[in-house]
This record gives sequence, C-alpha cells and structure tokens, in this order.
Amino acid sequence: MDLVQAALLADVPVLGRYLFFDLTGAPVATLRESLDRLNALIGTEADTSMVVGLEAGLVRALGAKVPGLHSFAALTGPVVSIPSTPVALLCWLRGSDRGELIHQTRRVQSALTPALLLTHLVDAFRHGQGPNGHGRDLTGYEDGTENPTGDTARQAALLQGAGPGLDGSSFMAVQQWLHDLDAFDAMSTLAQDHMVGRRRVDNEELEDAPESAHVKRTAQESFTPEAFLLRRSMPWAAGTQAGLMFVAFGKSFDAFEAQLRRMVGLEEGVVDALFGVSKPVTSAYFWCPPMRGGQLDLRQLGL
Repeated sequence: MDLVQAALLADVPVLGRYLFFDLTGAPVATLRESLDRLNALIGTEADTSMVVGLEAGLVRALGAKVPGLHSFAALTGPVVSIPSTPVALLCWLRGSDRGELIHQTRRVQSALTPALLLTHLVDAFRHGQGPNGHGRDLTGYEDGTENPTGDTARQAALLQGAGPGLDGSSFMAVQQWLHDLDAFDAMSTLAQDHMVGRRRVDNEELEDAPESAHVKRTAQESFTPEAFLLRRSMPWAAGTQAGLMFVAFGKSFDAFEAQLRRMVGLEEGVVDALFGVSKPVTSAYFWCPPMRGGQLDLRQLGL
C-alpha cells in the first residue's frame, strides 16, 4: 500500500480550497481528540480530495518532533521582503464541485472544533491549459512546466529511508501571492516574456532573457545540489484581488529555500523580476504525514 497522501501527487484539480487553522489553546487531550476525528473523516473521503499539513507549532503542542520540520523564517532581500505567517494546520481541499467543497469544509471544521479554529480560507481554481497540458497562472503563462514526473517526482517530493511514520511524508511550502494584474497588463509583450523567461504564446524558454527572469532565478538544475520540487500551484481570486497559491512539496525544505533566497537576491544580488508585479502576502511550512490503513499515520506525533 502506498504511504503517501494520494492527493499530493495527483494533478491540479478543477477547484481547490485552502483551509488554514490556528490552535485555540485547548488542552492537549482535546487537540488529540480533534486530530483523531479529522483522521476518521479522512478515512471516509475520496483518496485525492484532501491534503493535510501540520505546522511545527502544532507538533510542538503535542510534545512531539518531526526531524526537518520548522516554521518559515521571514526573508529580507535588497528590495523585497517575504513575510512569515505560520498557522497550525492546513487542509487543501480538491474537487470539481464548489458546493461539495463547501460541505467538505463544514465537515473538516466540525472535526477540528474546539481545538483548532478556521482563521483563513482561500478558494482557487485551474485556469486554462498551456502547451504542455499544465494550467496557467492568471498572467497567462503555463505553471509547472519544469515539474518532475514519475519516480523523479516521488524522489523530489517524498521522504524516504527515514523509517516508519516518516517514510512517504512530505514537506510543503505554501505562499499566497497577490498579483498586480494592471501593472502586468501595462507591460509590453516582450517585457512580460523577459520577466518570466518564456514566450507566453508557446511556452518556449528564451535564451536571451535577462538574469532577473523567473526561470533563470529558479532553474532547478542550476543549484548545488540540484533544487528539485514538485509544484502544485493554483490561481485564486477574492473580490477584486487575485493571484497564485504557490504550493511546493519536497523531501525537505532545502530546495525551496535555495530557490527563494536566490529569488529575493540573497545569493547573487539579482532580484527575480516577478516581484515587479506580484508579492507573497503569506508564507508557511507544513509537514504532510504519510498514510497507514487509509488514514494519516500520526505515530510520529504519538497518536
């Protein structure tokens, strides 16, 4: 039986909903009961309908430790800053029917009450289809072109060789990016392509793109060691605001941190051009436990 949360490796769904929960200060026994109810709920849901991630603060509240798990640390580069906005638990709901996502949200909330409180919710969706079959960011550029696939994806995203209760787990980085689409639309097509490092029309990488181009800042094979991640990002919108829910899975946080440090200019002093039209307003790290018998394997947490 596969140890990984199946939704973690599945393609981006038609619709997504990100539920962020904080601890209420309830006794540890109550927190354990809430997590047990969530686990029982998971056993009744479709395999690819949900990804669950736990933050370092929740793990500490249980008196446990997950090697390699820590909270996101804020970053300040030459011209941009990345905030740290930790929350205790994330449920990424996935499906194709918005009504069902609403009811699933209610079921998760009920399971986690009273130990965890829903403090932030983001609705997301798949947008269009790029030349390689991936969805598009709201800027129109295909997202996830360089994603590893098959065994390579599993090697990049999953912890292996760490022992029962850890093998099959994954470390997840989540950022909500807010786009300034008016500023993006004001750019020429060439400037937009140079910002990304690809032609939007056919997704071809540009040899003459500037060093600030996003694809040059994040080329996974250009790091030592190579910084491969499995990305599962989705566009989001609320009222007049919109952007990208960036989600990346790794066997550790090392690859993501290497890419982000280079993006903000801490490695070479060159800032990623994407910051000219977009910025992360939230940043948090989570550990996605493995599976066991159709439920989350929480033995590492003493559950």
